Amino acid sequence: MSRQTTKRRLRYVQAIITMLAIASLMMLSSCYRSGKPNNASAPMTQEQADSAKFAATHHYSINYNFVVKTDSVNLVRQQPEEVISRLPTDTVAIYRHDHIAVADIRIIPADSIDTVWIQVARDQETFGWIHESSLLPCVVPSDPISQFISTFSDTHLLIFLIIISVISSAYLTRTILRRNAKIVHFNDINSFYPTLLALIVASSATLYSSIQMFAPDMWRHFYFHPTLNPFNVPPTLGIFIASVWAMLIVGLAAVDVVRNILPTGQALLYLCGLAAVCAVNYIVFSLTTLYFVGYFLYAAYLYVALKRYFTKFRQTYVCGNCGAPMSGKGRCPSCGRENL
Repeated sequence: MSRQTTKRRLRYVQAIITMLAIASLMMLSSCYRSGKPNNASAPMTQEQADSAKFAATHHYSINYNFVVKTDSVNLVRQQPEEVISRLPTDTVAIYRHDHIAVADIRIIPADSIDTVWIQVARDQETFGWIHESSLLPCVVPSDPISQFISTFSDTHLLIFLIIISVISSAYLTRTILRRNAKIVHFNDINSFYPTLLALIVASSATLYSSIQMFAPDMWRHFYFHPTLNPFNVPPTLGIFIASVWAMLIVGLAAVDVVRNILPTGQALLYLCGLAAVCAVNYIVFSLTTLYFVGYFLYAAYLYVALKRYFTKFRQTYVCGNCGAPMSGKGRCPSCGRENL
């Protein structure tokens, strides 16, 4: 018994040390963001003041880089005043995946459609003007994190994920229940990591929607200037970023624990079921929180998930004969030995 118990303890200690090492590296890492030299002592020109004011409200400025995400975008070669006056104009097109930079910004109060005009350039020969309201839906910041956010915020993708998640979850649940296999929350294993992962996903989805509702400007700034360092952003956003890191760390720990507890086939089926539960959690809580129902669902889910694990699936005893985990004293389900 002592040898098997020692092996189990060594595995848990090894997993904890690995998690702490990964967490330390992640907390010390951050995205590189090039800063501008501090010229606070030099007086600002009117143009610089206007540019700073625009950047504070729109979260981007001249020289900011975008990537085209639609099939094409038409730019006007002439000045905005010529467009407003309905003079003849020429257009030039930029296409999907083209990298463009903001070359100039103009505020035209006389424009009844949109007072903000943006001049963007792909290269020295391809540049032109466009309304900001027409530009932003067609482009995404060049930062990979911003592109990831844009992808998972797409309505069509979200609908597709909902359909796939519902079908996959129903099929996996039916398969797992028919085989009486292990599945998180219903027939769980003796490890808190899968339950913790599902709870972290639900918490992150709830917080994500809450930030979009109550602090949209903060989220918009993060979208244009993303970072993976939770200490370089406001506390609320820092908690969300930390939860994303926690999701990754706990996910790796869950995979390692499941791999050691279950045979390969059952482990794969369990992990697929866990992924389906996490996908459903993300979709349900991110959508329902927008209508405030998600907060009540989250509280109920948190209570039920924790209660089921600690009352039904947590095994705190070990058989004195074979070392198999047991939920309480009595006959060992593995070897049949009575434990008093």
